[in-house]
Amino acid sequence: MDIRIGMMNTGRELNFASDETAEAISAKVSDALSAGTTLTLTDAKGSTYLVPAASLAYIEIGSQDVRKVGFVA
Repeated sequence: MDIRIGMMNTGRELNFASDETAEAISAKVSDALSAGTTLTLTDAKGSTYLVPAASLAYIEIGSQDVRKVGFVA
């Protein structure tokens, strides 16, 4: 699943793919925002991203559809 995170006062976005479900990511975001702590997410390769909840502008959680490769007959 693709995740795009926009942060305040920053012109760049954080983009990565994760193996977690949309519900799990949404729950982590909600918990971090309500507690005012750091959002911790892990990508598909095992890298960990830490984002302060106070600096989050938006989070886009992509669909879980698998991309099809090749031609459709």
